[in-house]
Amino acid sequence: MSEDSSSSRPSSRVQEKSWLDKLISGFSAEPKSREDLLNIIKDAAANQLLDDQAVSMIEGAIEVQERQVREVMIPRSQMVVIKVGDSLQQFLPVIIESAHSRFPVVGDSIDDVKGILLAKDLLPSLLNGIESFSLESIIRPASIIPESKRLNVLLREFRENRYHMALVIDEYGAIAGLVTIEDVLEKIVGEIEDETDEDEDGFVRKVSDSEYVIKALMPVEDFNEEFDAGFDEHEFDTIGGILVRTFGHLPQRNEATEIDGYKFRVLHADSRQIHLIRVTLPEN
Repeated sequence: MSEDSSSSRPSSRVQEKSWLDKLISGFSAEPKSREDLLNIIKDAAANQLLDDQAVSMIEGAIEVQERQVREVMIPRSQMVVIKVGDSLQQFLPVIIESAHSRFPVVGDSIDDVKGILLAKDLLPSLLNGIESFSLESIIRPASIIPESKRLNVLLREFRENRYHMALVIDEYGAIAGLVTIEDVLEKIVGEIEDETDEDEDGFVRKVSDSEYVIKALMPVEDFNEEFDAGFDEHEFDTIGGILVRTFGHLPQRNEATEIDGYKFRVLHADSRQIHLIRVTLPEN
């Protein structure tokens, strides 16, 4: 019994040494491709030297070196921006409803970038009174980057310059979207969620028993089922489409209308589409 046991131990050590030699020789030989490196990492996982999560993070870190900003940015049509000429009363609902912490501030168009507003910078102004409030006095400089920038380079710039958001321009100098440090990190560690994140498939947020905030992309069929409505499900796919038809134009923020007793007010829209809507249900 002891002889069998003692003979098995050297064999185990030989196997372990053999794999370790393979790992060391693999690195000393300098893997010649991404695939070579990933194979070594997967071998380490197979031998329980790394868990699946660690392997996933290493793969993500390697992948970041090969990806560009355009692949992870929030596109222009989905950006939540604040106009520099808006009053506090005008843009504060947008900040509250979107629950973001940073907002691009623009002039007459989205391409006329004035800077970045940090929501936390509003607190002193609110405490001092809105009479002396000046948006231009608290916005911070905006970082502008090309959509072709590599993610690993951007991540280094985020860390070195201590900023968390950059606006992305296309080859013609127009705003193509925005990217945050969270967007880059999620490519390494996976989806990052906090208490303000909503389910991607969730279109409805309750404000009161009769008021809700909904996404304009909410399917008409889902709206009818959620709120016991009878809107036409064949002519338009989304509630935003029905509103555009009712208004007769692409509405701006705070424009309101009523359809079949349901009151709609636009909370956020840009030059291309409606994003958020507050709906008040009909009185019983």
